[in-house]
Amino acid sequence: MVIEQLYTGCLAQGAYYIESNGEAAIIDPLRETAPYIRKAEKDGARIKYVFETHFHADFVSGHLDLAWKTGATIVYGPNANTTYEVYHAKDGEMFALGDVVIKVLHTPGHTLESTTYLLIDENGNEKAIFTGDTLFIGDVGRPDLAIKGNLTEHDLAGMLFDSLQTKIIPLPDNVTVYPAHGAGSACGKNMSKETTDTLGNQKRFNYALRAKSKDEFIEKVLDGLTQAPAYFAENARLNKEGYESIDRVLQRGSQAFLPDAFEAAVNETGALLLDVRNAADFAQGFIPNSINIGLNGQFAPWVGALIPDLTQPIALITPVGQEGETVLRLARVGYDNCIGFLDGGFPAWQQAGKEVDTIESISAEEFAQRWQHNPNVAIVDVRKPVEFDEEHVKGAKNLPLDNLNDHMAEIQRNEPVYVHCAGGYRSMVANSILKARGFNNVVNVEGGMGAIKKTNVPVEFTLTD
Repeated sequence: MVIEQLYTGCLAQGAYYIESNGEAAIIDPLRETAPYIRKAEKDGARIKYVFETHFHADFVSGHLDLAWKTGATIVYGPNANTTYEVYHAKDGEMFALGDVVIKVLHTPGHTLESTTYLLIDENGNEKAIFTGDTLFIGDVGRPDLAIKGNLTEHDLAGMLFDSLQTKIIPLPDNVTVYPAHGAGSACGKNMSKETTDTLGNQKRFNYALRAKSKDEFIEKVLDGLTQAPAYFAENARLNKEGYESIDRVLQRGSQAFLPDAFEAAVNETGALLLDVRNAADFAQGFIPNSINIGLNGQFAPWVGALIPDLTQPIALITPVGQEGETVLRLARVGYDNCIGFLDGGFPAWQQAGKEVDTIESISAEEFAQRWQHNPNVAIVDVRKPVEFDEEHVKGAKNLPLDNLNDHMAEIQRNEPVYVHCAGGYRSMVANSILKARGFNNVVNVEGGMGAIKKTNVPVEFTLTD
């Protein structure tokens, strides 16, 4: 028997490959199908099942393409109503896979259809649970994403408590927990950087599993939840109703345009210019009105948070050789309308003599010198509120990147505005958005709060109860 976790850091997502005696199953696959098919071919195995733990909100699953290409059966647990053909498993139902068995444990709470899959090995031992968003390492799934009708987040949190108490906690301590996400995912609030653990450790250390009552559990799970990213609802809909083949999406997005043709295509389609280079390269020169979301950070989640319309045409400026990767990473979160990329990247644009824009980017030391000259300078901190409350530059305004578009009126246009985050990734994203909106006096502070703290600029924290 083989159990392999296929972890994708950009999405903090874990998919799983299980193989036994020539039969394989995939749990919660990402949209690209080739990695799973290659693994099965290498093992001489047939992919028999694609198990889905729930309708994912933070990525588009690869279940449809994978089933179409391999003939595998898509399996959901109870309450999963789709517009395409699936097998609706019953709570407690068993699926034979080679010499092992996968048992369905319906665990509603994160969503109504949420299901955990229990792996029973060749000797009849309960070996592992694939928990989706029901149980994470250090946390549980947020219960506020599937509110419908009279159903509230308190109701779902109560269901989640019951699911954990009756289906998960009674399992042996040596069972391995394989969740769908780790630290960095917006599907929880307190996830560990570890991506697997024993159930026994989680019973001892996971705050949610240690709650002594349902009321205490509900209070702790709901406390501190932030607003869900804007793209979550649309991704859940795509997973429920279906989507275009990934092969067609990748083919369309792989269209290469020379500079003149690229400019014409953008003008014709109204495409958003998305530049995925790193922040330092972007600051030195970019196509006017481009938005910078670098591939070197949490690219897909930030695209989802900042581009509300998944049908928006997108034209790419990428480092040479990373065009296909960029199209794929957009497709993972449902952005399928990429019209193509600038052939040769930004250097080709420069060589063609096209118009170029820049953003002033200064070191933390330079920022400190300017602050000393004018302590009342405008400072915008685009980190999350919890980061800001922990420590921030005295006098800074906190405008989190997630909802920067809603707070443009709070930013002055006529004087320099110094923008920073924790390390520089988010601040350049913010600066590119502001520059595209006509803020021509933005200044990026390189290294963010980490670098600023090493200067003499005063730092304070927000007092909370």
